[in-house]
Amino acid sequence: MSSEHMQIGEVAARTELSLRTIRHYEDTGLVIPSARSQGGFRLYTESDVARLMVIRRMKPLGFTLDEMRALLDATDRLDSGEELPPEQRTDLLERIRGFEQAAQQRVEDLRTQLARAEEFAATLSARLERTPTP
Repeated sequence: MSSEHMQIGEVAARTELSLRTIRHYEDTGLVIPSARSQGGFRLYTESDVARLMVIRRMKPLGFTLDEMRALLDATDRLDSGEELPPEQRTDLLERIRGFEQAAQQRVEDLRTQLARAEEFAATLSARLERTPTP
């Protein structure tokens, strides 16, 4: 096995994703192992790990598998080294900007939820401090 390839266990440890989750992302076409060992084991590269990290970061923001696929397809096209017509390049960049804006909005929504949760926890703490214990 080449030193630039990793087996799924190492990838799971590096990405903090389970083996099952990585296999699921493979089944859905989000990430495909770059190679297979002679024994048939999945082999991944740094590029595959980076792709999984994008997916891992999108998931808690509520992006769907289809949205993840659309973003990855757009970034793949831009990063392919292929000479793209200006209008296609502009379209891909606009799609990525749309995902960036959606991510920013979801981060703001999460900040609002967190602030409300902290306020609620503080209210409960204050209530407990005011209540004598038997």
